[in-house]
Amino acid sequence: MTFLSTVLSHTFDANELYNRVVHYYIDKKGYPKEQANQIARKVVEREKTRRKCKNVICGHDMDDHIRSNETCLVLDCDCRKFVS
Repeated sequence: MTFLSTVLSHTFDANELYNRVVHYYIDKKGYPKEQANQIARKVVEREKTRRKCKNVICGHDMDDHIRSNETCLVLDCDCRKFVS
């Protein structure tokens, strides 16, 4: 599997990100569990917001878009312009 196919096949997993952030702050930085959880929640929310189409008509995840064609992959969506 090439790098490009790995990147294209990978979708955003909020749980995986949350767990990685929590373990990083607890294991590497020595933060208490509550503080690590709070940081992880903020990081996941920021990433979710960043990965949404900014077109007010659409609002679907970037994983549901073809950027090169600026097309939403959701069948019943009227989004015809991808806005990053």
